[in-house]
Amino acid sequence: MRSKFWVGVALTVAVTATFGAWHTAQASGKQDQAIARQVKRMSLDEKIGQLFISPVPDEQTAIQDEQTYHLGGWVLFASDLTDQTRAQVIAKLKTEQKTSRIPLLIATDQEGGSVSRLSANPKLTGHDYPSPMDLLKQQGVAGLIKNTTQSARDLKALGINWNFAPVADVTSDPTSFIYDRTLGLNAKQTAKVTPKVVKAIQAQGVAATLKHFPGYGAAPDTHTGTGSSSQALATYQQQDFLPFEAGIKAGADSVLVSHITMTAVDPNAPASLSKPVHQLLRRDLHFKGVIITDDLAMDAIKESAKQTNQNVAVLAVEAGNDMLLTNDYRTDIPAIKQAVANGTISVHQLNQSVTRILRLKVKLGLIK
Repeated sequence: MRSKFWVGVALTVAVTATFGAWHTAQASGKQDQAIARQVKRMSLDEKIGQLFISPVPDEQTAIQDEQTYHLGGWVLFASDLTDQTRAQVIAKLKTEQKTSRIPLLIATDQEGGSVSRLSANPKLTGHDYPSPMDLLKQQGVAGLIKNTTQSARDLKALGINWNFAPVADVTSDPTSFIYDRTLGLNAKQTAKVTPKVVKAIQAQGVAATLKHFPGYGAAPDTHTGTGSSSQALATYQQQDFLPFEAGIKAGADSVLVSHITMTAVDPNAPASLSKPVHQLLRRDLHFKGVIITDDLAMDAIKESAKQTNQNVAVLAVEAGNDMLLTNDYRTDIPAIKQAVANGTISVHQLNQSVTRILRLKVKLGLIK
């Protein structure tokens, strides 16, 4: 069944591989046409399901929900890797890919240091993953890139094809919650290193993610409450945006949008639910890849949901996100379907998001 679903794209990829003399732009155009045909053939349920990437439940539930909800992918946390052998992890992810009609994005947060899912089970890879800041201090840029490359290879070998890294945030405040996860450099220095990290990850066939747009700076942790920044837009453009802009120019596959409120741009909504913030990313930074929310279960979003009394997933899609990181797909999918039916979310926007998602899956070799 799945081979028929992807036959148009498969033919395009085969032609591109066979006729290497074709111009890249021409081959890309053919591929986009094939993806457009596939999007047109997809049902509304399939399209909406592709927007969701969720923490993975137990294996049987995962298999059932892939088929019922047509989910775009799963996110692995430390608990998914603890007490598992390498063979078990590989087998589990292969099974989930085989049972899903549409190939899955399998993601995790592998930044290194305090956010290193692979470190939850050292037996999986036998490698250490220091923080990017420590690597830079001890081994320089070369050491950071070497470790990043190894990390991406390890992810790929396990069946993980999307890394929610690198952190592109910038702050000079050591007390900021995000500080230890940054490179520990200023904006211009971070902007020089970030593209190299992006390329190191993606060279191994793993998608990279610039996070957490528009940049935390010294804003508080939105995992545990609301957070805002009163910084002027011009300051963002001259500082915080620089690493994101550099990473985008380097070809970063995705950008993760945080839940901080950027008061200078939109004081009424967190960035992840703000259309003006997403327009900055698309129009000013010219990002054409996949935009994903930070986890919609975080406290900042829960608070926003209470205040608006609206479905957060619908708001996130309205804002301009392509993919939603949430465990609530069983209730959110019907809500988005209703929003499409009543015109709150346009079919055109939905198709654009699905196109970006499928394009990423083609690039990663998931769609044959």
